[in-house]
Amino acid sequence: MGFYSRVLLPRLLDWSMSGEGFAHYRRTLLADVKGDVLEIGFGTGLNLQHYPKGVSRLTVVDPNPGMATIAETRIAASPFAIDTQLLSSEALPMADDTFDSVVSTWTLCSIPNIDQALQEIHRVLKPTGRFFFIEHGRSPDLSVQIWQDRLTPIQRVIADGCHLNRPMQTLLERYFKVVTVDRFYAEGLPRIAGYMYRGVAAK
Repeated sequence: MGFYSRVLLPRLLDWSMSGEGFAHYRRTLLADVKGDVLEIGFGTGLNLQHYPKGVSRLTVVDPNPGMATIAETRIAASPFAIDTQLLSSEALPMADDTFDSVVSTWTLCSIPNIDQALQEIHRVLKPTGRFFFIEHGRSPDLSVQIWQDRLTPIQRVIADGCHLNRPMQTLLERYFKVVTVDRFYAEGLPRIAGYMYRGVAAK
């Protein structure tokens, strides 16, 4: 992992994704999260302040050590126990049927083997568990899709693997029953990067 990915990108993402608009989406998504929770792509810990009291324990995974360095202060201030692990969500070491809730916020866009990661999330989720997600992805508008496809190769370089054009709902439905999903353009973001999929899925 190079200097840009390990040092510069974590600081850039922490700054760019810490505004009130993103905080609103986080609060809305996480309001019903409860129990033993796994968060994939933990990043710099921006979700921590939005988890509700129903969370009993939080396990977080991220492959980038630069993210963990920034997250340390937020982790120290958390009211519940946090187990941090430096690893990819494509190969989770947890046992089957472990978690009541799994959370992913703007992470599935960047995982190299997205299908493997979704299989792993499905595996570690309890039969009655829920997968809470918000991701940006492929727009339904053809004119936007064209530019998403054109710019994704560049985006993958500057944003450490991020895809603008992944059809998130289609990918999720390969492995989960999607209980609810809201699809919308986020305010204040360009349409090529701001088409959101927010929802809850189940086994």
